[in-house]
Amino acid sequence: MNRNDLRRLDMNLLVVFEALMIERNLTRVGEKLFITQSTVSAALARLRDLFDDPLLIRNGRQMEPTLRATHIFAELRPAMDVISAAVSRAKAFEPASSTSVFRLGLSDDAEFGLFPALLNTLQQEAPNTVVVVRRANYLLMPALLASGEVSVGVSYTTDLPANAKRKKLRDIGVKVLRGDQRPGSLSLDEYCARPHVMVSFSGDLSGNIDIDLARIGRCRKVVLAVPQFGSLRALLRNTEMIATVPDYAACILADDGCLRAEEAPFSIAPAELSMVWGGAYDSDPAESWLRERIQQCMAIVC
Repeated sequence: MNRNDLRRLDMNLLVVFEALMIERNLTRVGEKLFITQSTVSAALARLRDLFDDPLLIRNGRQMEPTLRATHIFAELRPAMDVISAAVSRAKAFEPASSTSVFRLGLSDDAEFGLFPALLNTLQQEAPNTVVVVRRANYLLMPALLASGEVSVGVSYTTDLPANAKRKKLRDIGVKVLRGDQRPGSLSLDEYCARPHVMVSFSGDLSGNIDIDLARIGRCRKVVLAVPQFGSLRALLRNTEMIATVPDYAACILADDGCLRAEEAPFSIAPAELSMVWGGAYDSDPAESWLRERIQQCMAIVC
């Protein structure tokens, strides 16, 4: 295909193709692009004619891409990112009137402890925007960024896609949450003897806290692992159980007085809470504005 051949290409078809390669489902593509399923089917038929290939083949409820579709997607995706960024840069972002949809990936601690302040800011400054939050962690974030399912994320992160960018927001401080009425802070012996509740997205029963304890020859007994921070208030109240959590989550959980937060009785190596985003969104005015607000709201030390 030469440049003249591009004149007969409908760019909307490529947008549908990209969505199909990500979602692998006609209904979800229609919901994502706000078009009917029949429109998606018609677009897929035109794409098959354009590329002279089935592209996606039904396999149960999902559709599996052909080898040619995979190759086409790998070549087109970077080009579409460049086009999208170029078009976005041509338009100044006006938050008060914008109807942008922001897609964020947040770890549970960031969503629970830091996201409310960000959401309040967005509702005040950009009241017509929509925010879609995807649950993420250091394992899920790379795939969410690479697929374009989120444009920006906040979590502890390790490996990222090659074109992703990262900015440290803050160190993740740690507090011990307890719901008993005994006076005074916990000693190290008391801390290790108490039953522990752990927030574990993946169901693991050990984490960085256990590594820090092992360094000083100690250990703790985890009796319960839950996937979210929101349940800790009810679980810890009036019990001997304790939980060691990020300081910004502890602030929210202890704000009604049912729990109290105190310093851990041993040294804990801080982890970093980072903001990460896809390189294709680096110069996008709306995304740049969003990242500024994330930094303002989520870098605050409790």
